[in-house]
Amino acid sequence: MAEQTLNIPQLLAVILVGFLAIRWYFYSSISNTTPNSRQSQDSRNAGRRADPRQVEQIAQMFPQAGRREIQWDLQRNGGSMAATTERLISGRGLETPPPSFQPQPQYPTTNSSTSTPSKPALPDLITRYNLSSKLSGSESSTPASSSSADIAATTSKQAWSTNKNERQQLLQRRREEMILAARRKLEEKDRASKGGGQS
Repeated sequence: MAEQTLNIPQLLAVILVGFLAIRWYFYSSISNTTPNSRQSQDSRNAGRRADPRQVEQIAQMFPQAGRREIQWDLQRNGGSMAATTERLISGRGLETPPPSFQPQPQYPTTNSSTSTPSKPALPDLITRYNLSSKLSGSESSTPASSSSADIAATTSKQAWSTNKNERQQLLQRRREEMILAARRKLEEKDRASKGGGQS
């Protein structure tokens, strides 16, 4: 018997056939999920539902987008809020969901229970800037009209200071005065609406 040897062309042919076989084996499953079989991709995504909190958050940021479209886009991209937000910001808009898409029902009880715990997390401005002592003192001393006149007088008297600390104190005082004046106006408006509603 003669010895069998592999020459270079035979070796290249074996490598080429092996490469093509491996490529066909691994990439055939990926190519089936591209636009050719969109239905199989949709059926896989049907198991993943969009989180109602994410839908609510995007709907608050972009009120012009419908909740159904937001849910459809979140479901299609695997729940990525960043991808949905980027699509809306870039102006491309969201695709219209197919008629067969049935979004998750949103129950009002879940929305109200999620909004109530968030209220204590965001304190009002009086609490945030520790103005409760000034609020009680300012309510008994002057009405809202004289305080707005005082704000105008202090603004015209004081020029913009070169000292950083003085500027910071001036801006802080103006912020406090604006918050207190807004609070007084709101209270007067409430009193006027309650007084008009009772008569």
